[in-house]
Amino acid sequence: MLLSKTNPILCLCLIFLMNCKEKPQTAAPEQISDANPLIINGEKHFKNLKQLTFGGNNAEAYWSFDSKKLVFQSDFKDWGASCDQIFWFNIEETDLSKAKPNEISKNIGRTTCSYFLPGDSLIIYASTSSAGGGCPHVPERKPGGKYVWPIYRDYEIYISDLKGNIIRKLTDNKFYDAEATVSPDGLKIVYTSDKSGDLELYVMDIDGKNEIQITKDLGYDGGAFFSPDCKKLVFRASRPKTEEEIKEYKELLKLGQVQPTRMEIYTVNLDGSELRQVTNLGKANWAPFFHPNGQKIVFSSNHAAQKGFQFNLYMIGADGTGLEQITYDSVFASFPMFSPDGKKLSFSSNRNNGGTHDTNLFVAEWVD
Repeated sequence: MLLSKTNPILCLCLIFLMNCKEKPQTAAPEQISDANPLIINGEKHFKNLKQLTFGGNNAEAYWSFDSKKLVFQSDFKDWGASCDQIFWFNIEETDLSKAKPNEISKNIGRTTCSYFLPGDSLIIYASTSSAGGGCPHVPERKPGGKYVWPIYRDYEIYISDLKGNIIRKLTDNKFYDAEATVSPDGLKIVYTSDKSGDLELYVMDIDGKNEIQITKDLGYDGGAFFSPDCKKLVFRASRPKTEEEIKEYKELLKLGQVQPTRMEIYTVNLDGSELRQVTNLGKANWAPFFHPNGQKIVFSSNHAAQKGFQFNLYMIGADGTGLEQITYDSVFASFPMFSPDGKKLSFSSNRNNGGTHDTNLFVAEWVD
């Protein structure tokens, strides 16, 4: 749920070349389907795939409760974004190749991780706006250095109407508070914070009350979503094990940084019980989301890439069995989310970008 200003997705992919142990890549030549020019052969779960954006880095497109709108973040300069900003649009009524989507964040600070609230008239998102109007500094990656995500402790969680008017500030402190999502029943919010001294998951009521800490193990816990029955969370996590890994993790966290190159998918109950590691694939496994049946999880991974930079969508049983490849992108696919009615899947991809580094939004009818 974090994107940097200068081609973050490409940087994230490339750094895995130097940091990951190689595994055989799933054989999948990028051949285009005759049925739809955007669908790559092997993508049997997609029907009527449609490209929604046409420039910039567009990601984390999350559905409204009525399955008609998407809210997302973008750094597309043609829309006036100087760094990641929050936008929303109706997917059936707005053609983003011709019109700008509705902007929520007004280009004040950096914003991330937006989500509709029940009723689809309010949006929750994180912003650094309280620290001032400019975009915060992006950590410079030195030659040969490891790739890190910035953990801006100016991020606070806000509720806004669809015109960008702030209705409420849910957090107000000097810690990293971001990555908030809402339960399908509209009663709970989950988010990530480092207020305990580590990056942990917290759940609170929709009005910000009755907050409890869910995770407690050392490592980055983030990008959480609720299961369809609202009883579990699925999330990405790093778990430094060796003395060297633990030292590096803690030192980076003090600097407001985290290294996202080794993550696995986990699930946990809302009371923190039954923590379970779902994947054990190595490299970076992230952006998980429950299948509408609650028994499977879609996520993004580069575990099968020979060169490390190739990310695709996969699906796996919540019990860790039945791994299946969903997309066959040659560079990047991530941020999958099923619409609440279970009929569509939105995701981000580098396909059909004219040879640029643009990451665009796509939506497909889902076929089980």
